[in-house]
Amino acid sequence: MFRRIKKYLGLDNQEKDNGAIYTDTDEPLPRNIDKVKERLNTIFSECSDYIQRDIVCGEDNGICILVAYIDGFVDKKVLNQDVIRPILDYFSCTDKLHRAKSVYQLIKRCIISSNEIEEAQSMRQAVYRIVSGDAVLFINGSRIALAVGVKAPQGRQVEEPDTEVSLRGSREGFVENLSTNMVLIRKRIKNPNLKFEMLQLGTQTNTDICICYIKGIANDEIIEEVRRRILKIRSDAILDTGYIEQYITDNQFTLFPLVGNSEKCDKLVSKLLEGRIAILCDGTPYVLTVPSLLVEAIQTADDYYDHAFFASFMRLLRLLALFISTLLPALYVALVSFHHTVIPFKLIITLAASRQGIPFSPFIEAVLMIMAFELLREAGVRMPRTVGQALSIVGAIVLGEASVAAGIASNLMVIIVAITAICSFITPPLIRVTMLVRFIFLIIANFFGFLGISLTAVVVLIHLCRLRSFGIPYMTPFSPLTMADLKDSLILVPIWAMITRPKALFQGDTQNRAGIKRQEAAKISEDK
Repeated sequence: MFRRIKKYLGLDNQEKDNGAIYTDTDEPLPRNIDKVKERLNTIFSECSDYIQRDIVCGEDNGICILVAYIDGFVDKKVLNQDVIRPILDYFSCTDKLHRAKSVYQLIKRCIISSNEIEEAQSMRQAVYRIVSGDAVLFINGSRIALAVGVKAPQGRQVEEPDTEVSLRGSREGFVENLSTNMVLIRKRIKNPNLKFEMLQLGTQTNTDICICYIKGIANDEIIEEVRRRILKIRSDAILDTGYIEQYITDNQFTLFPLVGNSEKCDKLVSKLLEGRIAILCDGTPYVLTVPSLLVEAIQTADDYYDHAFFASFMRLLRLLALFISTLLPALYVALVSFHHTVIPFKLIITLAASRQGIPFSPFIEAVLMIMAFELLREAGVRMPRTVGQALSIVGAIVLGEASVAAGIASNLMVIIVAITAICSFITPPLIRVTMLVRFIFLIIANFFGFLGISLTAVVVLIHLCRLRSFGIPYMTPFSPLTMADLKDSLILVPIWAMITRPKALFQGDTQNRAGIKRQEAAKISEDK
């Protein structure tokens, strides 16, 4: 019976095909070119994009070379000009039959004009170079293959990111190509102390991961901790930095982001110069930064390009928007449901008039309106860009007017939800956090009023003070209080007054204490 079930489900054929599944082994490369070809044909069976080219040249056709690559990854024009044509031209003009060892050395040192050449001494290394986009040359009689970098340019061009728009500063944003992103960082930090450590994650994807930091500025203990957490990841696939973030975050069950991310080059460079560590992943424009602090949610790149007075005012405005987007619906429900005496008499008459005929309680009314807004926001994000913006704007207007006309929601509730929605967009790093915390405060306010809101706020504050991001307190520089770091918190001092880097990032690091100093104290004197 089980035999028939396995046959019906195709499990018998699966067991037979398991022998053709390639697994990473360190088997050495065969010396015979025919055995190499047979092994590669087995590994890349049913791969229509796998291409191999036989080259037979030299006296009496004594030199046999196999070129293997993946179609689409390789620039065929460069492959022909820099690899295949030089080999044919060189060995067609010589009368001497070279031995295999001398052929390998000649091809590596004299013939191939490409400057990206690596050796592959095992079948695993050779297969990895092929699937990574290189052209691999197998020479008859040699146990070493040559991987030549002839990749075709892929991906989109560098452009301004849509998620982080700046009024001033650079318009360049990261792209999906890891090499391009590394160049964008290196272009801004022309210093050999800028280090890039390459790793690979994902047993199936073999995704390239890069740890970036400035030696002498970044905390050595944090660098080692980042390296340790990344190396502990055991997964089949790493497709985005979001995968890595979920593995390396300090607290898996908190709503607040303990790992920062950005796709702006100048923003990332400024964080590196402060002593943070960046994690880049091939295939995504988002770069992770650690440690991440809560105060970074109200900081933008424009703050450092503008006057300190205006930047400080905007930061305080963002902080106010954060509180409004989180607490305003809950405060309204608590006032209307429990604390009528706090409301001025004229305002309470207006509230009573606006709520006349509304069949729902203030709590149900707030939940329905906030859910409608979240649905419109999600639809605007998922729809095509040209349609999504019109959908969110027109949908909000029509839905608000229709809800008031139908007697489902009051005018004041529509205004409160609109203000809450506007304020939530001012702090993009916390937009999803405020969405969930808003519902928590709303539910507590419906049952316990101002008392419940106050107790919940204390619980959230205690939770924030307990959080750590790679050993650094999440509420730094407020808890614990670090006076030297308050210069770049809610109030921003001028750039010339930022003499030191954030001292909180150097906790426990006794070797890099000299890296805290950012610049000399500015001395401006007037000649009289």
